[in-house]
Amino acid sequence: MSGNCIGEKLKITVFGQSHGPAIGAVVEGFPAGITLDWDALSFFMARRAPGQNAWSTQRREADRPKILSGLNEDGVTSGAPITAEIENTNIRSSDYPDLHTFPRPGHADFAATLKYGDQWDHRGGGPFSGRLTAPLCFAGALCIQYLKEKYGVEIAAHIARIGSISDDVPDTVHPALPLYEKGAFPVINSQAGEKMKEEIEAARQAGDSVDGQIRCIVKNLPGGLGGPLFQGLEGKLSLGLFGIPAVKGVEFGETLHRGSENNDPYCVEEGRIRTLTNHHGGILGGISTGMPLHFTVKFKPTPSIAVPQQTVNTKEMIETEMALRGRHDPCVVPRAVPVVEAVTAIVLTDMILQGA
Repeated sequence: MSGNCIGEKLKITVFGQSHGPAIGAVVEGFPAGITLDWDALSFFMARRAPGQNAWSTQRREADRPKILSGLNEDGVTSGAPITAEIENTNIRSSDYPDLHTFPRPGHADFAATLKYGDQWDHRGGGPFSGRLTAPLCFAGALCIQYLKEKYGVEIAAHIARIGSISDDVPDTVHPALPLYEKGAFPVINSQAGEKMKEEIEAARQAGDSVDGQIRCIVKNLPGGLGGPLFQGLEGKLSLGLFGIPAVKGVEFGETLHRGSENNDPYCVEEGRIRTLTNHHGGILGGISTGMPLHFTVKFKPTPSIAVPQQTVNTKEMIETEMALRGRHDPCVVPRAVPVVEAVTAIVLTDMILQGA
């Protein structure tokens, strides 16, 4: 099954399935000589980890990466591939029907069976599960540390919207990072955050799920990164971001109706050429401008819900009904915030190392 790798100079390979014995990542091309901040890495992994609150799945996993290679005896990166393994310890495959025969509406089950037949591991969604974002967060945490230490690049995301509730819009010209208090529900406006929690809880009580959006900002990214046409920074980032399960759209900057409104006037600020506004999102012609990079990522509602839905029995070719039990996120957005940061860091690190 292909599609588990991303990157050129920095190559990330994700392995494992949701209900297999372990998941993990191999990180090739990561620079030598970096002393890992394990406290920061553990905190970052914990932000994504399941089973911590009412708005996530109650599947509990420690998500402690076991490093198998790539560090020397002092815990410093050696330049060799870094391999990390994360055990799956809380599996309940009995919660799932035969998804080859009864595909879930809105999930990858039917499409995967069309491509791979009945041999793909459907338990818990197999390789299409959000569980695979844990090793992405491990690789991304390495890149976040590297980008901050070597280039001063900072990456922060927050929940822009859940259902009908929106967060405040941050300043994208002079952003103040981080965007929210460490360890808190990842929003700028705490009152909006409480309403979002209520929206998630209402969906959960109804056996349903709810959609949302995440906004990400990158500060101090150097200008000149990317290229025209198929080498554009938007395309490189979108390739990675669409690898996150449930992502359905990515928008860079914002588009206003008229050019006179949408164009960002240039100015000189502290000896640097900048723009007074940042509707272009820090990218023009596929190339970074030196302004803060900002974009939003749209997530669909979780397909696995308890509400009865029509499906088919693929063996008997008849229509039937299913209502799923088990442990599923009523909204994937809160736990996806660090995943968006991680993927962004992976792509930007790869491009910087390439000198792209």
